[in-house]
Amino acid sequence: MRILMINQVFYPDVAATAQHGHDLARHLVEHGHEVTAISSRSLYGEKGAKLASKEIVDGIEIHRVGRSLFGKTSIIARALDFVLFYLAATWRALTLSKHDVVICFTTPPFITLTGLLLRVFKGSRVVCWVMDLYPDVPIVCGLMKPDSLPSRFFEWLSRLCLNSVDRNVVLGRCMQELIESKGVPSEKISLIGVWSDNTEVQEVPRDRNEYRAQWGVGDRTLIMYSGNFGIGHDVDTFLNAALSLRDDDRIRFAFVGGGKRKSTVETFVHEHDLEETCILAPYQPRERLDELLSAADAHLVTLLSGREGVMVPCKLFGILAVSRPALYVGPAESEISRVIVENDCGASVLPGDSARLARTITGYADDPESCRQVGARARAALEASHTMHQRCVAWTELLENVVSGAR
Repeated sequence: MRILMINQVFYPDVAATAQHGHDLARHLVEHGHEVTAISSRSLYGEKGAKLASKEIVDGIEIHRVGRSLFGKTSIIARALDFVLFYLAATWRALTLSKHDVVICFTTPPFITLTGLLLRVFKGSRVVCWVMDLYPDVPIVCGLMKPDSLPSRFFEWLSRLCLNSVDRNVVLGRCMQELIESKGVPSEKISLIGVWSDNTEVQEVPRDRNEYRAQWGVGDRTLIMYSGNFGIGHDVDTFLNAALSLRDDDRIRFAFVGGGKRKSTVETFVHEHDLEETCILAPYQPRERLDELLSAADAHLVTLLSGREGVMVPCKLFGILAVSRPALYVGPAESEISRVIVENDCGASVLPGDSARLARTITGYADDPESCRQVGARARAALEASHTMHQRCVAWTELLENVVSGAR
């Protein structure tokens, strides 16, 4: 097959969608398929063009277009950058030779329209990889009013795209249920979750972990939040838990990464004098991911109420890969909660219940062996159902079915 991927971020970006796109592209190339990607010349959230306009990486032909003029300074600035990417990506896609199938991500929203345009002019099949659902994300996050004219227009556009593509790939049961409620036929929806590479991401023993040494954690129980602190994530519940545990010297917290709500976390830590018990760090290199995740004894995953199905946090699977419990704070209906409860590999806590979260953390500090047993079940759950190989095989079969349906 000749496959085209369109997403604003791709290798070497560290954003989750860039990493998953690169993983899938590598798998497809290794199995004899031709893969081309169109992405931005800018790194996620940064201004300017820093990346080469064309590059071949791991056998993947990457075309990078446009540049971010504004970064993430405001919603309007991001929208303008999105428009510039739409125009540049569409033009580049139209100038390339025909691909059998186009995989359109959801950054920027509705880039699926470019894929549908390619179907009209080149006869390509179109698959939408629904990482986040728009306009649902800005609506549930309070950035758009549900009944406003823009919201109604973008909802109509979203349903048009979801119904027009050959297949929508969703990340969880909650997302599948939400899309079906919008009138999209079930035969147009395939559930393939995201993953972690269980061969790349392996547990690094505590006594050889440089992060624990660097941060002076010692033998204490370390609870980590790693990744994007986004507008859809609950940070208040775990911050209040950290505050309530400030006098327990057996416990430390690490907040690693970036995003819109990282400043909220930093301000809270400084205002409450939690610098001794809470470590603040930026994003870390992907090549040190296993060591970073292994530094913690348990990891936080969060989602605000009302976001279930609209977004599915993907960090869970890296946590499972390093044999660590996942402490989920969010709605019980989310795919993340379901996976944790079904596999008994952590805890599921409702937003706002910082007292229960603190009790769970204290329980791990009281009984480190029980924490390790939960971590062992986490790794077993990953290997049973959530490895990169399993997911990429499912993706390959889906693409083959979509393309064969066109012949």
